[in-house]
Amino acid sequence: MAIRKVARLGHPVLRQKTRDLSGDEIRSPEIQRLIQDLRDTQAEYGGIGIAAPQVHESVRIAIIEFGGENGRYPDMGSQPLTVFINAKVSVLDSQEQTYWEGCLSVPGLRGKVSRPHQIRVDYLDETGAARSLVAEGFLATVFQHELDHLDGVLFVDRVETRPGATGLSFTEEYQRFHLAEGQDAGQD
Repeated sequence: MAIRKVARLGHPVLRQKTRDLSGDEIRSPEIQRLIQDLRDTQAEYGGIGIAAPQVHESVRIAIIEFGGENGRYPDMGSQPLTVFINAKVSVLDSQEQTYWEGCLSVPGLRGKVSRPHQIRVDYLDETGAARSLVAEGFLATVFQHELDHLDGVLFVDRVETRPGATGLSFTEEYQRFHLAEGQDAGQD
């Protein structure tokens, strides 16, 4: 349908808590068009997920899709296109895991972020049907990153900040000095 401009760090829409959608809204042509625009925009920018606030829409929608053939994270598995509407996250295993994250709304930067290892996501799909899934490892990190956008939270808010930590890096320096650490959550 359309490739939308991605909101960047500093734009107020990225800091707003999004609103839930009703069943009628979910099935409306406008929201179905927004879902397609999210897919088109994510593909254009090379992301693995994108949330509605990133395309200047303050509604509770995010999509995630990536394949194992992706060169940036070939060992991280794959996730078929999943549309998350009105999603809620529950932590099932609070043991933390750490990955370097990137974001289409924060171009050129990577951040080392620790998040719970296993979560459950309860959500509505693009038809309004109730769904639930359990994710762990890399996939749990991807879901938490994308769904944070729906609450006005960016990965930079969660970057490791202890003294001496190397928690934030430009992409070029990340590739040169930190990529070998092996924990890469890619870029949404």
